[in-house]
Amino acid sequence: MTIHKKLFFLIAVFAITALAQEVKIPDYSSTPRSQVPQEYKWKIEDIYASNEAWYQDKDKAVKMVGKIEELSKDWTSSPAKMLEVFKAYEEINKMIGKLYNYAGHQANVELSNTEYQNMRGEIQQVAVGMSVKFSFINDDILKMPEEKVKKFLDQEPGLKPYRFSIEQILRSRAHILPLEQEQILSQTGLFASMNEDAANMLNNVDIPSPEVTLSDGSKITLNIANYNVQRGGKVAEDRTLVMNTFWNNHKQFENSLGVLLDGEMKKHLFNARVRKYPDCLSAKLYSDNIDTSVYINLTKMVKENLEPMHRYLKLKQELLGLPTLRYEDMYASAVKSVDKKYTYDEAENIIINALSPLGAKYTGVLKTAFANGWIDVYPNKDKESGAYSSGVYGVHPFIKMNYDGEYEGISTLAHELGHSLHSYLSYEKQPYADAFYPIFLAEVASTFNENLLMDYMLKNEKDDLFKLYILDNYIDRMRSTIYRQTLFADYELTMHRRVEEGKSLTPDWLSKTYLDLVREYYAHDKNVVEVGDYIQNEWSFIPHFYLNFYVFQYSTGMIASLALSEKVLNGTDADRDRYIAFLSSGGNDYPINILKKAGVDMTDKATYTAAFKRFGEYVTEMEKITERLKKAGKI
Repeated sequence: MTIHKKLFFLIAVFAITALAQEVKIPDYSSTPRSQVPQEYKWKIEDIYASNEAWYQDKDKAVKMVGKIEELSKDWTSSPAKMLEVFKAYEEINKMIGKLYNYAGHQANVELSNTEYQNMRGEIQQVAVGMSVKFSFINDDILKMPEEKVKKFLDQEPGLKPYRFSIEQILRSRAHILPLEQEQILSQTGLFASMNEDAANMLNNVDIPSPEVTLSDGSKITLNIANYNVQRGGKVAEDRTLVMNTFWNNHKQFENSLGVLLDGEMKKHLFNARVRKYPDCLSAKLYSDNIDTSVYINLTKMVKENLEPMHRYLKLKQELLGLPTLRYEDMYASAVKSVDKKYTYDEAENIIINALSPLGAKYTGVLKTAFANGWIDVYPNKDKESGAYSSGVYGVHPFIKMNYDGEYEGISTLAHELGHSLHSYLSYEKQPYADAFYPIFLAEVASTFNENLLMDYMLKNEKDDLFKLYILDNYIDRMRSTIYRQTLFADYELTMHRRVEEGKSLTPDWLSKTYLDLVREYYAHDKNVVEVGDYIQNEWSFIPHFYLNFYVFQYSTGMIASLALSEKVLNGTDADRDRYIAFLSSGGNDYPINILKKAGVDMTDKATYTAAFKRFGEYVTEMEKITERLKKAGKI
């Protein structure tokens, strides 16, 4: 995508203020991948020029894996031999990372293409083989006297990039198994993603899409892309029809999806017990040195601070003019008179201007991302739903979008670019061993960008009606990120605890537990939101439940980003520089420590309290704008 440089600022402002213009967004949702214009597809050839080139590198990777055993002989006898093994480990991992990303990205944008599924499976087996053969590393380091390991690190400068990784191995001594057991456990990687892959295939490909007839007579096939659009439609009856139809159709597959989720939770329990952790949560958080109290306190404090969200939802009900706010109404824009779409070029210009407080280096990389094929823009036939960013060391990040022209799409793109710039800067500044930031930090950079986008839009828009629209969108994103994701985290912990008690996750239990929790968070019994029975099956559609205590980090990430963005917007150049240093840190320390260096303490309850206060302040601002518009007769 080429960046328009002339009238750059004027275009950006026009994109904000021209509410009445007609904007046509290309629709490739039913178009085969091969027929989508190249300008809207990522340059996957930046990884490999062709499938043939991929197969050639895969063969090289297989040969490299075959030589690992020879490297293991006497490798701890000298610092030089130790360095040789770590360099080999790094080289093979880099290649497998490229191979897996190429196959995975291609499979995700063309789910029905079996060749890419096969390629992904092939490289997964190579990766498992590599993991098995390199399992001697942990075992042999733990057999060495700790003083000897430290001496090697001091004697060989080339080992410096691997120091933190080696120190982590030493710290994990109690949870690393003897070599033969580690090799056996490594083999489980061959089928580790089967539950997730099967659920993904069911949800995205195999479950038939139902058809609905909307109030205007139009017939809509509720594939995922259309469902995401139509659930936020303007007509309340249509929203109810869409949501009930979609989820009642999904309910037919709850037995299969329930078995897959039950199997996934028990897989987590198996790994925790084999490695001698007290429970699944401890097992997951240990490697990042995060105390389980961070997770527990998050769910506890969110439940104790639901009032700001409930205030927002009551205001949303008023703006929508509804006697009762139902769960399906939450997806509708509270500002009914704003019907605005943005072309992709407009989205690009707004994002670059909004993120300019981060400096010329940051915005320069953003322009490169748009101009050089980092982004796969629109939905196409059999493309996976949603959006993600994935970095490829030595190449560049790749962003999968399903852009639909809505303001939320701009926010999503800014979010994913936050991930991409985090990866890019970390890869640029850190050696391979420390280049990959832990998941706990992943959602900080992405939601930080959302915060700056909101601030820019509010400052550059004079129309109160559009400000109301912006605030509604942003506050709803905060609701989804802080409150909804914590709800998921709460549910996930409940699932894990049930299997830890020796019980199974049946569809009836999964649905009742989920429905009860949604009703608790949204105050169904207090008449804040009427939560219909249909939503009880939503658990079956949440892919992150297969990622093992992932979702809570969306919430903690945004809570941290609220503090950091306020420092950058209202602080000094030093605050900005500390944030850029954070983005460039990768995983060179434990995540709690990296955030503390940037100025945020995630073990302090005050950090969370401040986030809920910010949420409440935004709701208050939205209430004030609503009153002004009422007096002016505009709503």
